[in-house]
Amino acid sequence: MKPVLVRSVAELRKITGEWRRKDEKSAVVPTMGALHEGHLTLVREGFRRADRVVATIFVNPKQFAANEDFGRYPRDEDSDVAMLASEKVNAVFIPSPAEMYGPHFATTVSLAGPAKAGLEDKYRPQFFDGVTTVVAKLFLQTGADFAMFGEKDYQQLMTVTAMARDLDIPITVIGVPTVREEDGLAKSSRNRYLSKHERSQAVAIYKTLTQAAEKIRNGTDHQVATTAAVRSLTTLGFKVDYVTARNAETLAVPKTASEPLRLIAAAWIGKTRLIDNIAV
Repeated sequence: MKPVLVRSVAELRKITGEWRRKDEKSAVVPTMGALHEGHLTLVREGFRRADRVVATIFVNPKQFAANEDFGRYPRDEDSDVAMLASEKVNAVFIPSPAEMYGPHFATTVSLAGPAKAGLEDKYRPQFFDGVTTVVAKLFLQTGADFAMFGEKDYQQLMTVTAMARDLDIPITVIGVPTVREEDGLAKSSRNRYLSKHERSQAVAIYKTLTQAAEKIRNGTDHQVATTAAVRSLTTLGFKVDYVTARNAETLAVPKTASEPLRLIAAAWIGKTRLIDNIAV
């Protein structure tokens, strides 16, 4: 069964409103397209919690800076819809920028907390305002009960969760474990940018994080372990933006040895920027 393709907010609300009248729970899976197994895992988790799943495909211009890859971000609507159809997604919302941001659009979500942790926000200062603005709209447009987000974008997950809580949006944000390739590389739409050689090198991010986590579990100070991880990746040819240990619940710099930790990394290989994280 093919999903219903929806282009307008009015049509989306009509469909999801009918689900609510039938007392059916729904989950939303927000995406920018270029789908892979990680996205399909989110869909499956959505169906485990809800009766209906709506996926959204929207390459959001507000989260890209002028020097980033908005123009070349991979887009393949037919392939994406076919993949979602294979998972029996009920509806796919594919709005245009004009539909999402009308001619007089003038509102942006302003953030603190995990969105100002000195991680992605340091290197992409416009990113989270753009993400949470569009995500807040999608939450309200779909009226979904659950929202599925991958843990690979860990700061994004924490930020979206805080935004929904703080704005009293009646939705439960669910973090779903990162889906990886057989060698450990986190699945990402941007992996398509990698050359064959770069792809073989890229797994070093996950391996280095795994080694650092093991050191910390064995008593090494987290700053010592992450400094060594940066040195290792740099030696392998990466341009490292950060490798750091943060409180897994707040993203604050840890102050005690007993805090739950998350190792978070961002690094360039060639012209491709990759992010990853693992629990300690």
